[in-house]
Amino acid sequence: MSSPSPGPDDQPTRGSLEPHPDQLAEIDRLHEISSARPTEIEPQIALWRAVTALDNWVVINRGTPEEPRPYFLAAPPGNMLAIYTSATRAKEGAIANGLITEGDAVPLMLVPLPAGLDWAMSFGQHGVAGVTVDYPRIGSWCPLPNLARLRDERAAGR
Repeated sequence: MSSPSPGPDDQPTRGSLEPHPDQLAEIDRLHEISSARPTEIEPQIALWRAVTALDNWVVINRGTPEEPRPYFLAAPPGNMLAIYTSATRAKEGAIANGLITEGDAVPLMLVPLPAGLDWAMSFGQHGVAGVTVDYPRIGSWCPLPNLARLRDERAAGR
């Protein structure tokens, strides 16, 4: 896990901090489907397969570069690790959640996948219930135990 931040003008560049636009469009499309069919599990699984298929997740660092601390949200099911699909969406989330103001830089951590799935699941020992993606833009959440299944599917090439 590394702690990059956007460039000097705070405009993230494409690359590891910004997945291909088609990947983000597919995640948004799957989110719309799962939101329209909230009682069906298959659309939610498809969304999370796409989220866990990314090369990296971006996480807001609430600590320091020397002692990073990812951003968590309090939610009824329990604390959620806030993951973002891009640096741009992480910054949007940081502004929307009152962590920074418009124009401020946001400290980020890059979490490579698939190893990041185990990293996220390790927070279960500290009472974290799941991960939420692109909060509040998407805000869908996945229980930590389900990440193990998604990790295994990814490893199997499914």
